[in-house]
Amino acid sequence: MKIKDFAAGILTGVAAGIIVNQAFQKMNPNTPAEDVLHAVKEAFKKEGPIDGSWIVMKPEPFTNNVLTMDVYRGGISRIKNGELEQYEFAANAQTGTVVELIQK
Repeated sequence: MKIKDFAAGILTGVAAGIIVNQAFQKMNPNTPAEDVLHAVKEAFKKEGPIDGSWIVMKPEPFTNNVLTMDVYRGGISRIKNGELEQYEFAANAQTGTVVELIQK
């Protein structure tokens, strides 16, 4: 096998990988914020149905006494025992971990 043929095969494989990755990203239009909201909704659904939800698509800075990070802010509402419950949350923009949950 010639070195030219080997290099051409490597370059073809890299180009194909890039094209497949771009096609996959176009087919999966979810943003990180939507992924975070989906995860929070799934956690709430374990306790019962959800009435509504929202999330701010742009991360914002969040600081508690120890940590500083970018978070997505959002909310969940549901009916529990005939009463409306509303929650607001902040989730780490990198990991999706809920770092703040407040019942309104």
